[in-house]
Amino acid sequence: MTDPAVLELDAVGLVLASTAGPVTILQGADLTVLPGELVSIVGPSGSGKSSLIAVAAGLERPTSGAVRLFGESLATLDEDGRARLRRGRAALVFQSFHLLPNMTALENVSAPLEIARRPKAGGVARDWLARVGLAHRFDHYPHQLSGGEQQRVALARALAVEPRLLFADEPTGNLDQATGAQVADLMFDLLAETGAAMVLVTHDDGLAARTRRRLVMSNGRLNAA
Repeated sequence: MTDPAVLELDAVGLVLASTAGPVTILQGADLTVLPGELVSIVGPSGSGKSSLIAVAAGLERPTSGAVRLFGESLATLDEDGRARLRRGRAALVFQSFHLLPNMTALENVSAPLEIARRPKAGGVARDWLARVGLAHRFDHYPHQLSGGEQQRVALARALAVEPRLLFADEPTGNLDQATGAQVADLMFDLLAETGAAMVLVTHDDGLAARTRRRLVMSNGRLNAA
């Protein structure tokens, strides 16, 4: 029996208001992601890639269509309900790291574990920071870390909860080529170890080529590459 999809988008549309009038961001987007599947989405800036991630993760409500995360429709859930659905099962990594500036690396990784009520959160966080090569940075704050180190902390934070699905929005976009390649290698290695599925938004064709399926976003529509 086939495992149920971790993510399903059915004819999803998104229209946002602007001073110039309504702007269509997504139109008729369809996507199914199976457990453990790695999917990349490429396309020009402004084509709707990041908006698709936001809708799929329940951070933005679609104007039309349906989104199901782990088999549950997001349409009937409020913001708190969507957060509870994601908790411990879906995680996000962003281009700009989104670490909490007043927390150390260890505290940044521990926080979602504590929210998900995972036992021994501090020990798990230490283990994950060690796995991403930052055992010597436990007590450092984000401003004391390089960009590559901050993204490693972000990866550890995302994957420490052992999510079934990772949303990665331009995870190497703010890094130089060499550092980006190191972070990408680490991300794919950790995904292989954990078995998590991923939806990856990237402008990097080389990064996209490492996923099982590559889609192209154009004018708010998703198409096979």
